[in-house]
Amino acid sequence: MPDRPILIATRGSALALAQAHAIFDQCRRAFPGLRFEIKIIKTTGDKLQTASLAKTESLPKGLFTKELEVALLQHRADLAVHSLKDLPTDLPAGLKLGAVSKRADPRDVLIYRDAAYLKRQLANPNPEEWSPGHAARRGLHPKATLRDFAPGATVATSSTRRKAQLLAVRPDLRVVEIRGNVVTRLQKLADNAELDATILAAAGLARLNFEITPEGHLRGDAVPEGLLATVLEPEVMLPCVGQAAIGIEVRGGDERIATICERLNHHDTLQCVTAERAFLHAMGGGCQSPVAAYAEVIGERLWVRAVSFRQEPARRGETKGDLREAVALGERLAAELK
Repeated sequence: MPDRPILIATRGSALALAQAHAIFDQCRRAFPGLRFEIKIIKTTGDKLQTASLAKTESLPKGLFTKELEVALLQHRADLAVHSLKDLPTDLPAGLKLGAVSKRADPRDVLIYRDAAYLKRQLANPNPEEWSPGHAARRGLHPKATLRDFAPGATVATSSTRRKAQLLAVRPDLRVVEIRGNVVTRLQKLADNAELDATILAAAGLARLNFEITPEGHLRGDAVPEGLLATVLEPEVMLPCVGQAAIGIEVRGGDERIATICERLNHHDTLQCVTAERAFLHAMGGGCQSPVAAYAEVIGERLWVRAVSFRQEPARRGETKGDLREAVALGERLAAELK
């Protein structure tokens, strides 16, 4: 069907759509003579917003990818755009990872309330939108670190990887789950006195046009007032496998789409995430496994760092090698940490 547009499948969340539109724009620039359309598909993960993602025994693999993959296999879509961190390392027969976008900032961001803002609110004699519990909210100064939080402070995250690394730095912290999209999580933090902080991906915040100012304030059209943000370096919080990269899944053997993917792919990012995904696959884990891996290209070599919290104490390691040996490097590191 040569007249049919090339269909780009995506989830319907704000972040997923931002990523899909980025790939759509890239396709249009590279192939101005072709027609592309975005097709929104609801996934199992979108339907389970009240479920706990940490309870992996009750939720299927490919939580945010399965329905998109079915659309590919049934030729109802030609490319599926994913946050690569959500894409399982074992893909269905007939599908493959066709391309990976240039990686954005892979780090995590610690978000918390601004003590100075809360103080100004308490001084307001006519708080029009006051609600019970607001006076009990706690805040910190700009550019705070995990060490600055009060003993027993509560951090909200549904990621087992983030929880394990938080407790490695601050065993006294109370870690609770949080659900919802980025804006929902920020609003929950802003409003609820029982929460002191949450952690989100820097890349997701940037793709939603949120900004961390040089003074440490979180800014954006939908960001609640009075929130601060501190970027966590990999030495403190190692990213999850594939974090900040967009993965493009396609049918194997589709030469027309393969040609498009060649123009979309970022070579160095692909080598990095290939090493990370090889590590995760060899560890036998999924996106909610308490492991983390992060690869960087340095010259012609690949530097891979990883941590596993599957046993006590946590096991950490790193390896360096030729850029062309990404799979071997990831598998080697997994063998050391098992």
